Amino acid sequence: MSDKQAYTAQLAAGSAQGIVSTNKVLKNTYMLLGMTLAFSAVTAGGAMALGLSHGMALVLMLVGFGLLFVVNRMADTAKGLPAIFAFTGVMGAALGPTLNYYLALPSGPSMVMQALGGTALVFFGLSAYALNSRRDFSYLGGFLMTGLIVAIVAGIANIFLGIPALSLTLSAAIVMIMSGLILFDTSRIVNGGETNYIRATVSLYLNIYNLFINLLHLLGAFSGGDD
Repeated sequence: MSDKQAYTAQLAAGSAQGIVSTNKVLKNTYMLLGMTLAFSAVTAGGAMALGLSHGMALVLMLVGFGLLFVVNRMADTAKGLPAIFAFTGVMGAALGPTLNYYLALPSGPSMVMQALGGTALVFFGLSAYALNSRRDFSYLGGFLMTGLIVAIVAGIANIFLGIPALSLTLSAAIVMIMSGLILFDTSRIVNGGETNYIRATVSLYLNIYNLFINLLHLLGAFSGGDD
């Protein structure tokens, strides 16, 4: 075998190994994502049954932000799995009071189901596109992060301003940003930019979580439930 043939064979072997590694990360990510979403649904149901207040939901949300740093720090260790379930469990529980609020509205159950369906449609559609096209969406990173920071700052400001139109605009913007992040994060996994399935799961989980909340807010506003 010539040096050129040996080099070509080495490249092919490396490429095949990379594909196997990427597929393993994808498989583990989607399996863990499904389990954490199911666990969040269980803890959300528990919070709804207990009738937790919105104040308690805020406390749980703050605890969740703290656990997010723990998950990222432990993602490369055996403690990463219990950490991510603790994080997603707390975030699910924090969603309970919001779900109780919308379900109490006249068309509440329908709105919640529409938000769930819309979230699933956006996630599976964009994920399928990123997986099948294998396009590199890393160029969206800077734009999406800038948009997210602006949305967070505007959201904090609107707590004091209380402008309904701004709230709706922010929810619509976050829906678009989360949709872009689904493409971005899935693309990173496919193209080898993210090799840790726990971190990949956290990213996709947060995209889905925020997408659902803001779709629900938009549906509630257009139906008159958030007036």
